[in-house]
Parts: sequence; structure tokens; C-alpha cells
Amino acid sequence: MDSLGPRIKELRLEANLNKAALARKVGVSDVTISYWESGAIRQIGHERLVALAQALGCSLSRLLEGDGVSRAAPLYLHSQPPAPWQDPTAGRIELPFELVPAQQWEGECYLLTPAPGERFDFLTEGDLIAVAPTELFQQTGLYLVEREGQHCIRRVTQAEDGKLWFSAEQEATAEEHRPAIRLLGKLVGRWQPAPF
Repeated sequence: MDSLGPRIKELRLEANLNKAALARKVGVSDVTISYWESGAIRQIGHERLVALAQALGCSLSRLLEGDGVSRAAPLYLHSQPPAPWQDPTAGRIELPFELVPAQQWEGECYLLTPAPGERFDFLTEGDLIAVAPTELFQQTGLYLVEREGQHCIRRVTQAEDGKLWFSAEQEATAEEHRPAIRLLGKLVGRWQPAPF
């Protein structure tokens, strides 16, 4: 990220924004924009990076890595199938253990965010989630589920008799597993933008 400052300036100019206009869109002062561009401030929080990418009209991966680097970027989660990782161009991520110490997960993992205009239980706009594809119950927690042809997020628990139960965020009762409900992936990490 050594060249982040010059990249911010390049993308700002490409977007035809002056420092004050960009600052208003991001919710910071124009002095902060100057510090970012000059490299005087090198640590920029995730929520500010997301807001900066949105204000500049570019992806977060382009902001962080530029055009020449091919890295996994968050995939949009839609309510309609197929699962985002079923796209052959989907980029898998390596999830450092330190980010999710409570999870014991090895295998593929994808970074997802709700697509614009899509709503999911347990997620808000701008959330990032790491999802490990699996059709098998691993442990109690949040899962991406296909329910009657729609993607949704459900808290999945297992009763003593082995039956799986699916709970929505605002529902008081859980729904028992049935053929119309299929596990797609386990949420192994979730990051939410902090309020400005």
C-alpha cells in the first residue's frame, strides 16, 4: 500500500473531484485528503477506505492495489442463485487465522458484501463477510442458505436429536430443516463499517 497516496490523487483527478468535494463525499476534511495523498497519514481505517472507494467510483481492490494487480475483491451477494463463488472468475481469499480466531476453518473462503439494494438478515449495507462454501453443518453460527430458491442468512443450530434449526434475525421461532432449505456456506468472518 506504499503507493496509496498517489493512487488516491490519481483516482480523484480521474473522477474530476477537487479535494474539498472528495472530502465532503467521504465525510472528512480536505486537509485529511491532502494528508492521505501525500502519505503523511498512512493508516486509513476500513470504513474510510470503503467510503473513499465509493466516492471515487472505483472498487476497493482498485483503490488499494491499482489496475495492474489481480486480487480477490468482494463479490456481490444477491438474493437470487447462483452462489457468488460459482462464477468462474470469482477470486478466493486466504483468510488469516488472526482475523477469525474463534473459527476453525480450512479450505476455500470468499469475501462477500450485499449487492446494492439487497437486504439480508444479520447484515447491513457495507458489511463484509467471509464465507466458506459448505453444504454440511459444521458448528452453530451464521450460514448462507438457499431457501425456496432465495439466498438468505440464517443462524443454524443443531438439536440433541441431530435436527438442524434455522432462525431469521427478527423471528422468535426457528424453522426445522426441510428439503427446500440447503446450506451453501458458513460465515467465518464479518466486518461492519464503524460509524463516522
